[in-house]
Amino acid sequence: MIEQRRIYSVSEINDQIKGMIEKSFPMIWITGEISNFRRPSSGHGYFTLKDARSQIAAVMFRAQMRNMKFDPEDGLSIVGLGRISVYEPRGTYQVILEYIEPKGIGALQIAYEQLKAKLATEGLFEESRKKSLPFLPSRISVITSPTGAVIHDIIHVVTRRFPGIPIEIVPVNVQGDNSVDDIEKAFLLLNDRNTSDVIILARGGGSLEDLQPFNSERVARAIFVSRIPVVSAVGHETDFTIADFVADLRSPTPSAAAELVSPSRDELVRRCSELTLRITSRTYRYIEQLQTRLSESTRYLTHPRQRIQDSRMRLDEMSGRIIRAMTNQLQQNRERLSWRNNTLLSASPKIQIQKSHVKLEQYSHNNLNYIKLIFSKNKAGFRELAARIQALSPLAILSRGYSITRFVTKAAVIRNSKDVHVGQDLEILLARGALLCTVKRILSDGKTNI
Repeated sequence: MIEQRRIYSVSEINDQIKGMIEKSFPMIWITGEISNFRRPSSGHGYFTLKDARSQIAAVMFRAQMRNMKFDPEDGLSIVGLGRISVYEPRGTYQVILEYIEPKGIGALQIAYEQLKAKLATEGLFEESRKKSLPFLPSRISVITSPTGAVIHDIIHVVTRRFPGIPIEIVPVNVQGDNSVDDIEKAFLLLNDRNTSDVIILARGGGSLEDLQPFNSERVARAIFVSRIPVVSAVGHETDFTIADFVADLRSPTPSAAAELVSPSRDELVRRCSELTLRITSRTYRYIEQLQTRLSESTRYLTHPRQRIQDSRMRLDEMSGRIIRAMTNQLQQNRERLSWRNNTLLSASPKIQIQKSHVKLEQYSHNNLNYIKLIFSKNKAGFRELAARIQALSPLAILSRGYSITRFVTKAAVIRNSKDVHVGQDLEILLARGALLCTVKRILSDGKTNI
């Protein structure tokens, strides 16, 4: 009896392999280096996990990607928890990861470094855009937990250094799920009200997880857009958060932040006393200098009576000089007037008219003689030209027995017998009168053309 063959379809083979693999590897930990990471619009993450000898396809769905504390990138070594599955349409197997973390370093630290590099590239840490703190703020706002020791330390330091400065407490959660929302809303509230001169963002020390709200991008951008100067006082002196880099000033502790924003009243009083003493001393010294200068100037002052007498003598002298100068000036003006009068008389219009009349008669006589001479010359020339014209005139030629024959219609002179035909009317001009004739014969070269 021949055994019947079992023939599998491709889908059946892939389905059985998928069941065997998923049953054998329900949930495993796997480590490797990320390569060819991509994240399409669906939000899923696709990449390859590889080591020195082999590689495997990996996928992480959108829901798991949203819960990650850092961004996967090529070259990063990770440890992940997932399951092995077969993608039946292609017949390939892959690992579907539910959770991954950086190998050898925490996810929060990776996220911290990535966000720090991103914000630094955007210029949020630039010193040029940081605002200076007010010398004496009229109001200090503190964003922190109302129940911790931080707010008590700040109030104690500010009250000790400068009693009377109003302190406004904006209570927020400094750790936990809602802490980022609380801090962001606190900055928005203070900037909308705009009644404070400086803001202190404070909390005590803690682990990297405890300080996570102050390493969030939303808090960093809320600090960056704040119009009010911000002092960051988060954690201990060795703790550095993203908020420290974005803030206008970083304080190692909350107490130090309170000292930075509030001047010492005792120091200001002492400084004012020193300045008052210095101003008073300089004022007295200046008055003494003025008194000394006044005493020295007094010695050079003369008695008013003496000055009056001197002025009278100077007045008499100046009066004499003025009179002499006026007399000389008057004499010069008289001489100048006499000279100008003589000049004016010699240039009298009557005399000038008489001289011009004589010249005019002389010019008229000369012009008349010149015109007569020109007229005689022109008359002789005219007669000569008239004789020439008369000699050349056609009428003079006609008077000698000649005639002029021309066409009746065109009035053109006939110079050639070939231009005339028999029976044509012609006009013959004589010295006296004209003849209208009709051509009967034409003689050309001694021949008759009829």
